[in-house]
Amino acid sequence: MKNLFLTAVVASAALVSCGTVQSLVQNTFPYTANVLVSTGVPANQEVSSTATASNVQSWFGGNNNAKIKDVRISDAKVSVVSPAGGNLSALKSVKVYISSSGTGEKLVASRSDISTTSSSLNLDLNDSGFLDSVVKSTGLTVRTVYELKNQTSSDMNLRIALNFSSIPAN
Repeated sequence: MKNLFLTAVVASAALVSCGTVQSLVQNTFPYTANVLVSTGVPANQEVSSTATASNVQSWFGGNNNAKIKDVRISDAKVSVVSPAGGNLSALKSVKVYISSSGTGEKLVASRSDISTTSSSLNLDLNDSGFLDSVVKSTGLTVRTVYELKNQTSSDMNLRIALNFSSIPAN
């Protein structure tokens, strides 16, 4: 009986520690893009804004390919930076695409039929598979496509915050 109890305790500890180790080795890295919505932007028309990020090497160091794999989008959020107290009620839809040198554009997050007076909103993730080739290439570009319900009365600055997750490559 004593051996059975001891075996159960050791097995439980091993399972818990495996989960802890897995969460410790999993990498998460962010990227934010700023989007200016000018007062002259017409309603009911898609408008595109592009921002370039440094490649993944800036997060993980190194000068060849980052030692990561299985990169996926894990979180995407749009929020109002200015005007102070601003909200997202003017937005009708948002789509966020990423691409890099030599890769095609991939939709990573979007939200349509936005109906909120909040200053921030989580976007729906488009889990279209691994993004290793895009994120590990040079010149990561984030393109945001948005549509307004109505024209804004003042300029609005939005922040698109993307989080990617990966695991270490062997």
